[in-house]
Amino acid sequence: MRCRWVDLTDPEYIHYHDCEWGVPVHSDRLLFEMLCLESFQAGLSWQCVLHKRENFRKAFDNFDAKKIALYDNEKVTQLMQNKGLIRHKLKIKASIQNAKVFLEIQKEFGSFDQYIWMWTQGKTIKSDGAQTRSELSDQISKDLKKRGMSFVGTTIIYAYLCAVGIINAHDKTCDFKGGKYANTD
Repeated sequence: MRCRWVDLTDPEYIHYHDCEWGVPVHSDRLLFEMLCLESFQAGLSWQCVLHKRENFRKAFDNFDAKKIALYDNEKVTQLMQNKGLIRHKLKIKASIQNAKVFLEIQKEFGSFDQYIWMWTQGKTIKSDGAQTRSELSDQISKDLKKRGMSFVGTTIIYAYLCAVGIINAHDKTCDFKGGKYANTD
């Protein structure tokens, strides 16, 4: 059994649930990718973002924060013309600013992984899956905003923490066990 939100008619969505969502992530590149994608998801469905993910990877230099931090107005214009993306100028500009802050956090903590996992002492915490925010997402959102990030409100950060495995929000009836979906080959 999977979480109730999984669209069982969408193989890509099923794969995301079974193989990625809630699996602890420690790669800074993937942590940044998911932060950007969750920011783009604001006001939209994750399914919409997921189906554009490969386009985002190509357009955003595989979410290389060093490259994105150097994007200029010409690059923003180019991204706004890319029909394979969610063309939201403020979200694109936020990705650039967030890349700069992401790099500052890496310098300060040695890695973004060290920063984001310090909030739970490196442990995954359990949630009932019915929430859209928590005290933890409130704290991290506040800290990221203070550092200069945008599109990192508590709801976005809660979804992010669930996606990267810091919060395990799988339904109680879901077969997700120990960092993987039990029925995946």
